[in-house]
Amino acid sequence: MISCLRRAGVEVLERHVDVWDRQEHKFRAGPMSAVRVAVAEWRLRGGPRDGFDAVIVGYPGHFDMPQARKVAGKRPLVFNPLVSLADTLVADRGRFRHGSLAARVLRATDRRALRLADLVVADTDANAGFLANVGEIPRERVAVAYVGAEDRLFRPGWQPPAQFHTLFVGKLIPLHGLETILEAARLAPEIPFRIVGSGQLDSLLDDAPENVEHIPWIEYERLPEEIQTAACALGIFGLSDKASRVIPNKAFQALACGVPLVTGDTPGARELLVDGESAVLVPPGDADALAAAIRRLAADEALRKRIGERGRTLYETQLSEDVLGARWRGLIEALL
Repeated sequence: MISCLRRAGVEVLERHVDVWDRQEHKFRAGPMSAVRVAVAEWRLRGGPRDGFDAVIVGYPGHFDMPQARKVAGKRPLVFNPLVSLADTLVADRGRFRHGSLAARVLRATDRRALRLADLVVADTDANAGFLANVGEIPRERVAVAYVGAEDRLFRPGWQPPAQFHTLFVGKLIPLHGLETILEAARLAPEIPFRIVGSGQLDSLLDDAPENVEHIPWIEYERLPEEIQTAACALGIFGLSDKASRVIPNKAFQALACGVPLVTGDTPGARELLVDGESAVLVPPGDADALAAAIRRLAADEALRKRIGERGRTLYETQLSEDVLGARWRGLIEALL
């Protein structure tokens, strides 16, 4: 978002206090995380009071919104939450029980943060409607801007590799549908699968089939090369409500690189992607369909090239930093 705004000629002053950067698995957040958030809020309390036109709070800034409202004063306050905390930590990741005190606090935090914003920006139309309901705010106060990818890193140039393998990159959270990916690998033992990442569902890899290679971690700057060397890239295949509403970061990165994308056929994905053109869409949670889609790509190099090229064209016309920068600048200027 910051890169897009700067590309659009907007001067961006970034105020950041490190809370999460050194915590590898954020789903394990506990009491000490709350302490770090409180300390960060205290350090941010002396933020600038003039010299700017609007304040933007990004993910995961739900707890920052009250302080940001004070800093913004009568100037516009824009919130780009990406997710609901309660939906993520309770419904999706199961970190807290439904009805627990923590779950109620998270719901209240979501609602307050969304209501404090003059404008909320969601990543899909499906998620925009959900966030409007969570915050109990009018739908017209929630706009949509896609996530995109960093143009400086994720560039075109993909060519079908000599050795076919499919790639999944992620933090192994329930949203991703890791069970479906591993079952698809079992159904297609002749196809190499490469899984990069670690997280909440690491234990599922303990009995992964022999055609699955697991790389727990790579540096972010190496991620474009990892994607470019794959024959196809996987998105998400989870069955949760959240999975149906979002388009994951990994999908935008694959499109930016021109790599054929296979992901779940969901309302969120359908807002942007067309099956058989810019991506291959399969029913979420359906390992048979996923294995069949990957086999079809493995057998048809022309299909891989066509989907990769059309995915890159989609990125250039709707998702590049120039396009999203103009979108973000327009949203902010409309408030001024």
